[in-house]
Amino acid sequence: MDIVSSTQVSIFYGWWQFTVCLFAFFALLSIWYHIGKKQDDFGQVWLALSILCWSLSGLVEIINWESLGLGLHFKEGFRSVFSLLNSLFILLALPWFRYLPKPFAPLIKSNFWPYIIGIPFVFALLPTLHKMFLTRTASIISELDVYYALLTLFFLGFVLWESFVKRRLPLLGWLSIITVAITLLAQMHKLLDNTINLLLFSAIFKTSLIMLFFALALSWVKELTETVIPGPHQLKLRFSKKSVLENKDKFQVSLQGFSGNEDRIVQLTPALYKLFKCFAERRLSETDGWLEIKPKNFDVSKTYDINDHNELKRLLAALLDGLFGKQSWTKEKHFIPLKTTLFEMSEQRERKIRLLLPKENITIENNG
Repeated sequence: MDIVSSTQVSIFYGWWQFTVCLFAFFALLSIWYHIGKKQDDFGQVWLALSILCWSLSGLVEIINWESLGLGLHFKEGFRSVFSLLNSLFILLALPWFRYLPKPFAPLIKSNFWPYIIGIPFVFALLPTLHKMFLTRTASIISELDVYYALLTLFFLGFVLWESFVKRRLPLLGWLSIITVAITLLAQMHKLLDNTINLLLFSAIFKTSLIMLFFALALSWVKELTETVIPGPHQLKLRFSKKSVLENKDKFQVSLQGFSGNEDRIVQLTPALYKLFKCFAERRLSETDGWLEIKPKNFDVSKTYDINDHNELKRLLAALLDGLFGKQSWTKEKHFIPLKTTLFEMSEQRERKIRLLLPKENITIENNG
């Protein structure tokens, strides 16, 4: 391919990258403004800024550096700077992700994370700036941002996989792994200095990553709508016991009131089902509906409804596992709101608790 056509391809690619990534930046920022801002979640802001760096990098391709009296090493230098900033902003977004892989979660959430990602960034940025302004060659500039991008891809691949899988979107998880692999190929071509292949791979992985970022944002919105725990007057319970095999029963509770107006069926162990059903029966009875929790210094001559608070924790955990999947719920977003919706404690602090739902919202089938 001759120089003229290669230049035309680069300019075309630059305009494409500048306009598409700029649009994606404003679109992702708009999602944050309408939803994420209210949640005090700034992860989308960092991801949007990372896409803005790609847009500015596209602008670098468009500018005629020779007409400005600047050498091509400035073009290569600015490419590398924006690539480094792109990686940095992605790494800064990771602590805001709700689901992080267990081996790396303490590290990413720690106070040392800014130093872990910031120190390599500085060590990569300073030599790049030195070569831009004090030398006439850009032979090593691209290598520095490639090494930093490899660090970013390592963490990003695990985090994207964990985020999609925990939200029960495994196909998107596999697509994120494929996208990371394509991005790695693009980085290898960057080291080989194969311009045309690099542009092709760069266009593919940047488009794919942008779509994954939007899929991630939409999955987050989907989770917000699905995991909103309805209030006591919106939530309805139906208890049922069904025989599936000889001498074997299936104990399940149907919960209605979540988004989509679909019944959510949760299967419980016989012990937890008996406890939950006891709450419902006491609520439907003519009494005040209270169940008493056994105190530490209990009266041996008295029978208590609940042995300890751990029984309630196990019941709530089983309900959340059935509603959202194991390890896919958090204490602040799910456990506490569900407990607040279902139960109320006695104001006299006499270790009494009862179901908070109205009687008309509770149904116990004949065989339940």
